[in-house]
Amino acid sequence: MLDRSSPLPLWAQLVAELRSQLLGGEFAEHFPTDEELTRKYEVSRHTVREAVRHLSSEGLVVRQRGRGTSVAPPIVEQPLHSLYSLASAVRAKGIEERSEVLAAGRRPATSEGASRLDVGVGSDVVFIERLRFAGAEPIAWDRSWLPAKQAGALLDADLSSGGLYDLLATHCSLRITGGWERIRPVVLEGTERKLLRLPSKVAAFSIERLVFVGDIPIEWRMSLIRGDRYSLIAQWPSGTQPRVESIT
Repeated sequence: MLDRSSPLPLWAQLVAELRSQLLGGEFAEHFPTDEELTRKYEVSRHTVREAVRHLSSEGLVVRQRGRGTSVAPPIVEQPLHSLYSLASAVRAKGIEERSEVLAAGRRPATSEGASRLDVGVGSDVVFIERLRFAGAEPIAWDRSWLPAKQAGALLDADLSSGGLYDLLATHCSLRITGGWERIRPVVLEGTERKLLRLPSKVAAFSIERLVFVGDIPIEWRMSLIRGDRYSLIAQWPSGTQPRVESIT
């Protein structure tokens, strides 16, 4: 399967071959051991190790001493230039998306929630807490507050999959028109780390979001998202000169 007459080194050919299979969904259950690759492709162990090293540097596999090589979980990428849906981004990767509903009901607004949603303290708000999954692993923990007057019907919806904004449109006839988001890296401890099954020495993203329907704030959300399964992408038109500001 490898062309020994090609000027391309065998390890590079093996990288291309394995990369193609990985991106095609192969090795979901088991990535071959070095010995298995050596036998199958009739190459040296050094060639196999060099190929696997490159695949690891590309983030396609994870190599661990004493545990062998495994397929790296896919990274969910989110654009920064517009409103996005985590559920849609997960499904776009070909991964099963679902949510475990930890809480869903009405409760009085706290002072912070009232301020964000522009309602009175103690006013009736809808609170929804979900643990979001990408495949078998949790990827995010969301807590959302919405004014009950506009979004009360959301509690009649199936919250176990999909994004809230599709459900808002279907059950409440509300379509998001704008909003803002604040993102910062955080190091989680204790309950939060266990809830997300976050590996040690891996940080997370803390995301605060406020969205509007017209000039009415309709959802205030606090999310924690695993830093090893999620990345943010910013794009700008070609030829755009970046603005550089000094910090003093």
